[in-house]
Amino acid sequence: MCIRDRFIALGYEVNKPIGEMMNELNENPDFLYADTPDRKEIIIADYNQMVKEAEIDVKPYFERFPVSPVEVRAIPEYSEQTAAGGYYQAPSLDGSRPGVFYANLYDIKQTPTFGMRTLTFHEAVPGHHFQIALNQENEDLTMYRKMGYRTSAFTEGWALYSEQLAVEIGMTKNLYDELGVLQSEMFRANRLVVDTGLHYKKWSREKAMDYMKKTTGMSDTEVRVEIERYIVWPGQATSYKMGMIKILELRQRAKDALGEGFDIRKFHTVVLDQGIVPLFILEDIIDEWIRKS
Repeated sequence: MCIRDRFIALGYEVNKPIGEMMNELNENPDFLYADTPDRKEIIIADYNQMVKEAEIDVKPYFERFPVSPVEVRAIPEYSEQTAAGGYYQAPSLDGSRPGVFYANLYDIKQTPTFGMRTLTFHEAVPGHHFQIALNQENEDLTMYRKMGYRTSAFTEGWALYSEQLAVEIGMTKNLYDELGVLQSEMFRANRLVVDTGLHYKKWSREKAMDYMKKTTGMSDTEVRVEIERYIVWPGQATSYKMGMIKILELRQRAKDALGEGFDIRKFHTVVLDQGIVPLFILEDIIDEWIRKS
């Protein structure tokens, strides 16, 4: 089901561009927290509850789970105006600090309630926290593999895959949550266009911002931060969708080859057990697992 179908299922009349409808939804007070002095504390408490729920919901679909806990905190005020909507900080190796999903609470419109679970799936469970904490806890990896090596296509591809997985296994709680996941995926597909526009087609900053605003319905603050990031980091924004596509492709390949013998728990173990790797190596790993199964 696509975004248009979700809107129809929710009773909306789809008579305008999807980006415009998403923008209106983002600005609808029904989906925004009240601007009160304790707003940030309330949002963080809600996010932490979502993490706890996700940890329960995901258990039947994984064999291994991080020892390190994860918690949600607000992005520090000194960096929130230029930071992304959220990011993950790995736990310490000695266990003294948990993994942290930092949420940007600077602009009220950056936190519509229907998008919060999506960000939780991406940054925390089963996204970056599962991936990075398990990587650090893997005693078969060298210290460099645990801490030093990162490839964005695998890292961000897994996190975006986690968002889709969450919908597939019923971790969303309502159609609005599913709409949030679909908006996030549309946003990552949009990045393929915008990054290429900026660095190959020579788009201006303003043209890129206008395109993203119209097609995704994101807030002005989110769009500005995103475009300025792409300008100084060519290509990275495309890695999310490309990595997700490859992981889904490999999962389908394993399903087709193994039939009833396919176990999604084992697939997730194989993907995460070898650490963070380039996508062509991940493909070799999955192909070898299929041959041996």
